[in-house]
Amino acid sequence: MAGPKDLDPSSSPRALLGAELRHARERKELSQEQLGQRLFVSGSFIGQLEAGTRRMRLEFARMLDEVLETEGFFTRNCKAAAKSKYEEAFADAADAEAQATAIRQYAPLLIPGLLQTPAYARAVNRAYDPTAPEETIDEWTEGRMERTRLLDHPTKPMLWTVLDEAALRRETGSRAVMAEALRHIAGLAGRSRVIVQVLPFNAGAHTAMMGALKLMDFADAPPLVYFEGVRTGRLEDDPATVAQLRFVFDLLVATALSPQKSLALIEALAQDYAHEKHP
Repeated sequence: MAGPKDLDPSSSPRALLGAELRHARERKELSQEQLGQRLFVSGSFIGQLEAGTRRMRLEFARMLDEVLETEGFFTRNCKAAAKSKYEEAFADAADAEAQATAIRQYAPLLIPGLLQTPAYARAVNRAYDPTAPEETIDEWTEGRMERTRLLDHPTKPMLWTVLDEAALRRETGSRAVMAEALRHIAGLAGRSRVIVQVLPFNAGAHTAMMGALKLMDFADAPPLVYFEGVRTGRLEDDPATVAQLRFVFDLLVATALSPQKSLALIEALAQDYAHEKHP
C-alpha cells in the first residue's frame, strides 16, 4: 500500500487530484483497501491514484464523487489530469515510467523505447503505421525521444534491460540505423547508466517466451507490471502477479549473458552492421 505522500497540489492536475482524493478518503475515515472495495478495485490502485502514478479515468472519478460525496469535484477535474500525448494503450505506462525509481524490462522483439535513437524510433513508428502522415510520425518520434530524457539524470531511474538477441539482429530502418542504435546502447552501458544483458538464441526456451514485460518500482506507491501487445497494453498492480513476474525477470537475468559479455556482443554487432557483415 502507498505511504502517506504529501503531494504538492500546484505541481500538476494529477497531484491536485491525488492530494484531494487522500483528503476526501481520510475525511470519510476509509482505508485505501476499504475505498477500493467500494469501487471494485484494489487498495493498491487507490494508493497509486493518491501518489499520482496513475491517471484518474472518468468512470472512477464519477464513482469517487458518489462514494466520497465530493459534489462532482473529481468528475469536473479529471479531464485535465487524464490528458496524455501518448496513445491510450500506453499512456498510463508512460506516466508511471516517468515516476519510477527502478525499471526492469524484457524486450523480445525490438529495442525498447527508453534505449532508442531518433532514427530507430522513426523506423519503428513508420513500420507501426505505413500510411501515417509524416507529421504524425514526427510527433510520435518526438514523444518517444522525450521519454528517453529520463536517462539524462545520472542515476534515476535505475534501468535494467534484458534484450533478446532477436531485437539486436532484426534490421530496423537500415544497417546504418542499427549500427547507431547498438552503439547508443553500448555507450549507455559503458557509462554504467543502464544495465543491459542479452538473452542469446542458444539459451533456448525460456520463461518469458510469451512476450514483453516491464516491472516498475516507486518511492511512494506499490510496484506495477506492464504487459504490451500489438496496439494494446495493460498495467497490473496485483501483488501476487507482480511477484510472479519479478521471479520471471530474475530467471531471465540468470539465463542471459553477463553485462560484460552482453556489451561485447552488442559492440561486435554494431561493427558488423557498420561494415555490412550482419548475417
